[in-house]
Amino acid sequence: MYGGTALGAACVAVALVVALTQGDTGGDGRKDASASSASKPDGEAKEKANGGKKPEEVWDGKVRVLGDGSTSYTGPQPKVAKPEKLKPGEKPPQFVVFSWDGALENDDKLFSHFRAVARQNNAQMTYFLTGIYLLPKADRQKYLPPKHKPGDAAIDFTSDAHIKDTLAQLRGAWLEGNEIGTHFNGHFCGKNGGGDWSTEEWKKEIEQSYAFVQNWKTNTGFKSLPPLPFDYEKELVGGRAPCLEGQKTLIPAAKSFGWRYDASSPGDFQLWPSQIDGIWNFPLQLLPYPKSERQVLSMDFNFLFNQSGDNTNGDPAKRAAWQKETTEGYLNGFNRVYNGSRAPLFIGNHFETWNGGIYMKAMEDVMKDVCRRDGVRCVSFRQVADWLDAQDPKVLAKLRGLDPAQSPDWKTFIK
Repeated sequence: MYGGTALGAACVAVALVVALTQGDTGGDGRKDASASSASKPDGEAKEKANGGKKPEEVWDGKVRVLGDGSTSYTGPQPKVAKPEKLKPGEKPPQFVVFSWDGALENDDKLFSHFRAVARQNNAQMTYFLTGIYLLPKADRQKYLPPKHKPGDAAIDFTSDAHIKDTLAQLRGAWLEGNEIGTHFNGHFCGKNGGGDWSTEEWKKEIEQSYAFVQNWKTNTGFKSLPPLPFDYEKELVGGRAPCLEGQKTLIPAAKSFGWRYDASSPGDFQLWPSQIDGIWNFPLQLLPYPKSERQVLSMDFNFLFNQSGDNTNGDPAKRAAWQKETTEGYLNGFNRVYNGSRAPLFIGNHFETWNGGIYMKAMEDVMKDVCRRDGVRCVSFRQVADWLDAQDPKVLAKLRGLDPAQSPDWKTFIK
């Protein structure tokens, strides 16, 4: 289960709103960061406090271990394409972002499984890591959640074995070009959750999201494990709030850390993205529900809610039909924009086995169907932000004026 039984109840609030209307190294040939474990920490002052990320630097080819050895700088991320500006008459690429809330490798091994599926289908994704999944249960008091007692969380802390497994998956995922974002920490929803937090409280939550990644060796005592191959000060540029709550006060906090995007919007139509106070807004999207006039939010739990309510172990006799329905729902949304406006498709998931794992099977079917189609790029949120930043603002404004199914004459639309 994803962090424990509290998650299903926590997600109901989202569904009620929208249902109605050991890892490998990636094989890139780089020198293992563990070989430089004697290197000194970089000693750079944190830039978060004054609202900026660490400046980009020219890599000298040497791995630099950071802090207590939990993370390291290994140069630019491999296997990530450089964004290019649209040329006159060019049709935009069809971006599809598969994102995973929590990013825990537990006994179901879904993190490692979907890494393999992504490799087979030329896909890269965003993993929104829950910070306390790198904090041992015995040290839970180190987590100081806003409006809650030290050590409180709405989800379960995980086992030491799962921490090790998750670290291995994070390491391999990044080397494959995937993004490591954040799902924050305690997964609090509703009363005293993210929707009730001030910007300053969100900042405290974010600080801890960094700290649990940057100090996992100190917190766990797993000194012999290799560092993560990224500097989290550079890597972390966006997240998704639990239950999609609190974006209004979260955005100013995200901006103060130099983040690029936020994926916490409670839902919108399939439109080209816009910004909120300089932060790209990447919402989950309303997709055409099969054989219905309704729209469903592009997240696994919302399909579940439409099919079996808040029961994650629904009627086995109906599961095959539900799986087909879920696959069709995602493909409805994909085809609408692929043959229309080419607006990015954003999909949110959990590493869960709800209703016998049908939502995982549906997601795998969708990835195999769409990611190798002509003009499709299955990428991370960070890569979408990079591409958007590389475009002419006037072109983006025109794209935002398109309805999802509207397909202009691309030969004359982009000038």
